This record gives sequence, C-alpha cells and structure tokens, in this order.
Amino acid sequence: MTLFWIISGAAVLVVSAVLALALLRGKSAGDDAQASDLAVYRDQLREIEQGAARGAIPPEEAERLRTEVSRRILSADARKDGAPQRKQSRAATLLLSGLIALLLLGGSFALYWRLGAPGYRDLGLQSRVAMAQERRESRPSQADAEAQLPPAPVPDASEEYLALVEKLRSTVQQRPDDLRGFQLLARSEAALGNYADAYRAQQRLIELQGDAAQAQDYADLADMQVMAAGGYVSPETERVLDEIMRRDPENGVAHYYGGLMMAQTGRPDAAFRIWDKLLRESPDDAPWVPAIRNQIAELAMLAGVNDYTPPVAALSGPSAEDIQAASQMSDEDRQEMIRGMVEGLSDRLATQGGGAQEWAQLIGALAVLGETARASEIWNEAQTVFAAKPSALATLREAATRSGLVE
Repeated sequence: MTLFWIISGAAVLVVSAVLALALLRGKSAGDDAQASDLAVYRDQLREIEQGAARGAIPPEEAERLRTEVSRRILSADARKDGAPQRKQSRAATLLLSGLIALLLLGGSFALYWRLGAPGYRDLGLQSRVAMAQERRESRPSQADAEAQLPPAPVPDASEEYLALVEKLRSTVQQRPDDLRGFQLLARSEAALGNYADAYRAQQRLIELQGDAAQAQDYADLADMQVMAAGGYVSPETERVLDEIMRRDPENGVAHYYGGLMMAQTGRPDAAFRIWDKLLRESPDDAPWVPAIRNQIAELAMLAGVNDYTPPVAALSGPSAEDIQAASQMSDEDRQEMIRGMVEGLSDRLATQGGGAQEWAQLIGALAVLGETARASEIWNEAQTVFAAKPSALATLREAATRSGLVE
C-alpha cells in the first residue's frame, strides 16, 4: 500500500512539473520574442542608413523610415525595461505551479478515498471468480435470511377467509398425509403473504408426492422460499433449483432464480448470460420477463458488455378478430381502436420499458394519428434513453425521419 501511494504521488508531481515547465517556457518565450524584435529593428535601421548613403532611398523617405523604426525600438526597449514586472510574473508562475501540485495531490487523494478501495490489491479474473465461489459457499442459510427480515405485515384479508385458513391449518395437523390439504394450505398461506409457512406446506406436499412431484411443484417451492427470504436465493433454494433442472432443464423459473443467485454472489457475467438467453427464448407474457427487462441493462454494464440492446419484445398487433371487427367499423371507430392500441403500447413502454423498435413504432403511429407534437416528445425522450446505443439511435432516427420530425 505504501508503494502505491509513493508511485501515485510521484506521478502527480511529474504531471505538476510538466505543467509548471510549460508555464515557465511561456514566459521565456515572451522574453526571447522581445529580444528578437530589437535585433530586427536595429538591422532595419542599418539598412536604411546604408540605402540613404548610396542614394537608393530619397532623404525624405529615409528620414520617415528612421523615425518609424526608432519608434519601434523605443517601444521594445520600454517593454524590456519592465523586467522587474516579468520577474514578479515568474514568481507568480512558480506559486501557481505549486498550487496546481497541491490541488492535484489533494484532489487525487480525495477522489481515490471516495471511489477507490484503499488497501485492496489488484484482483485478477481468477481471483474474483474464486472470491465469488467462496461467497457463494459461505452465504447465509434460508433461516438466517428470514431472521434478518422485519416482521411480516398483518394480512389484509376478511375475517371469514382467515377463519377458513386457520381451520385448514388445524385439519392438516390432524391429517398429516392429506396431500390435497397441504396443496390448499400452501396456496392460502402464500396468498396471505405468509411465505415461510407457505413453503413449509409446499415442502410437505412434495414429500407426500415423492417421485411423482413435478418440476412445477419445485418451482412453486422456490418462489415461496425466495419471497420468504426477501428476494434472496439461499443454499436451500439452490438445491430446489437443481431439482427443477433435473426434471425440466428449460424451466424458466429455475433459470431466472439461477441468474439472480449468480448476481447476488458476485458473478454478474454468468448472471447476464443466463438472463439474456432466457429473455430471448421466453414469451413476452412470461412472469419473469418484466423483472429481467428492468435489471438486465445494469447487469450488462456490470458484466462488461457495452452497448447492450435487449431483444425486442413481440409487438402487439390486432388479432384476426380485431381486423374483422375493424372492417365493419366507421372511420371514427376504427381510428379510436387504433388510438387505443397506441396508448397501450405507450403505457407499456412507460412502465416496463422496451426496445428501440417499439419506440420507433410508437413514434410512427403517433405521427400517423396526427399527434406530431407528442411524437416529437417521444423522439426526444428516446434519444435520452438510448443515448449510449448508436445502433438503437439509428433505428429511432429513421422512424423520426419517416415521420417528418427530422430532416
């Protein structure tokens, strides 16, 4: 650590010295320029005298030239007589150089102390992977994660429903092999927000099913455990995910929580690969798609993937029934139906986000409806959203050009 500060300080001093040298050379260059001007003027005066002696320059012209050059010599001499002022400027330059050095040293130290990690050695890829693996193996258990959460809020349910759930709890205690009872209890507890009780009932349900338990049963268990732990994927949940994958290798819930676990244990690179693949292969109405879309851009940045563009969601269009109904509508009703579809797309982009193609479609649709002012607002907003993505901006600009918003 000491060596780091020595090297950093030396680098700052070198930069400060270069800046000071540049300032001092600027002053010296000014002095050299004044001396050079005097030499030129004196040479001109000698040439005038020689020309007048030879008769090459008329006496009146020679006198005028002598006066002009003499005036310039006097002016240069006056500037040269300002040497004390230049010395004072040189001292000011040295003082300014010292202030620059102090500013660079202090500013660099403060910035590193704020953003850096004093005392940490350089972490190569293998070291970071090893640290992530150690973090994964030593992470808190399901019980520890639940213990760190605040008490669950009082369920917002009617007295009748709470009484039915309480009766169901008593029933399964008296009939511990009642498969249907535990299935109902797990769902009821989850509906009340009692996720810890819900996953315990789900665990008993899976035990009763034995080898007949399906991937969906384990997926429900994983959901309940993660919710009970406040969004944390525990080692116990990881083992549940393994069971899901053994039964259904393409299960979306398992892949989603597997990526979340990787992100939580210091492997954003692995998490990004899992989620990106899942997002590209999932239908737009899959329950994990909105969560991935809200987080994958930041995850891509942490994974070192620059200019990432999420896959474009399937654009919602009219169904065959919509088209048939539209053919029988009046122009006003048909326009209103189109406007409703546009509003739906606008609301979805505002709440869930979307790709550049969807933004481009919205810009074009608003322009067709004659809402050019609103289309222009969407175009301006899209430029901010996709400012760091040149390919997306090209798609948007093309739509704005077709809509007459830009030339």
